[in-house]
Amino acid sequence: MKATEIRELTDKEIVERIDTYQTQLLKLRINHAISPLDNPLKIKEMRGTIARMRTILTERTSQKQ
Repeated sequence: MKATEIRELTDKEIVERIDTYQTQLLKLRINHAISPLDNPLKIKEMRGTIARMRTILTERTSQKQ
């Protein structure tokens, strides 16, 4: 997910997506530990998306203060 797409979401939607992506990331890691994934770069991509969402959420909270 790109930063421009994330910026269009509300704070509540971002928090919900972060939770969803974190559970998906956990499932990917468990599956990768059991048997190798077809594309292990999905884990890296998911971590980057979560980081991007957290960064944008932090920017918004600091702007409000």
